[in-house]
Amino acid sequence: MFKTQSGKKYKQRDGLVAIKDGIKIQKINTNQTATIKPNWFKVPLPKGTNFRDLKSIVSEYKLNTVCEESKCPNIGECWNHGTATLMVLGSVCTRACRFCAVDTGNPKGWLDVDEPEHIAKTVAFMNLDYVVVTSVDRDDLEDGGATHIASCVLETKRLCPDVIIEVLSPDFRGNAEHLDILLNSGLDVFAQNLETVKRLTQRVRDPRAGYEQTLKVLEYAATQGITTKSGLMLGLDETFAEVKQTMIDLFNCGVEILTLGQYLRPTVNHLPVEEYISPETFRDYEFLGHQIGLKEVVAGPLVRSSYRADQSYKRLNKLTHD
Repeated sequence: MFKTQSGKKYKQRDGLVAIKDGIKIQKINTNQTATIKPNWFKVPLPKGTNFRDLKSIVSEYKLNTVCEESKCPNIGECWNHGTATLMVLGSVCTRACRFCAVDTGNPKGWLDVDEPEHIAKTVAFMNLDYVVVTSVDRDDLEDGGATHIASCVLETKRLCPDVIIEVLSPDFRGNAEHLDILLNSGLDVFAQNLETVKRLTQRVRDPRAGYEQTLKVLEYAATQGITTKSGLMLGLDETFAEVKQTMIDLFNCGVEILTLGQYLRPTVNHLPVEEYISPETFRDYEFLGHQIGLKEVVAGPLVRSSYRADQSYKRLNKLTHD
């Protein structure tokens, strides 16, 4: 079977044209000192009954998971524990962030009208207590996909009324009306990743995203009384002082949960890793975040924004004694 080369345009089965892995082929100077992964990145290959069962249902319902699209190193652990992050609104993003391996293109208004039902049935099949729903950015839609994501939340809550739903959301370009559509859907956690420090935002994220815009979106959600969450990638040339200031900015916007993980370069066309942050430094950041006042800080080389998200929420709401 022919496999599209990373960085090349290709046509999907539904006729949509996209760029494989999101970023066109380009030559990027690499920091040679950061090309070899330290031994703390070793993870077992994904396998096991639960992993195979979940992969089967994702394929059957034609769902997209951020676990697969972003090449997450934790896919084996999470799927074997019967948890997954489900990605809605398709697999083609209208933005092209230089760290992200999701395919990019223009879906031209395409929507899977059956997706809310499929998402709800998947959550029910997995018998989940907690599910993370995320999506690609859909700037081609008038409301950025807010109505569709809200429908996925509503249908899942209807079929599984006790499930806790976290939405790792697009920024909707900061449009409060579109945000309200999602925030009024019954979700339990609203997440929007700041991704990096202010100085590096322009280099790392798509021009339509922005440091201040993300903070504005998070602050708006927090003022609605909804638990808010964000995430940062480290190893892109940020300084300790810059990370500290970013944590302060997030705290001042009402963010309660923060994740910090190591940036890993998905393909040669993406931004190179400038530094591998040690587990000890991650522990320092976790301690610093709590000192600043953030209620939940999860930090480590392999931590991703949705990694063990249920545990953070339960601790925050005193639903567990971990």
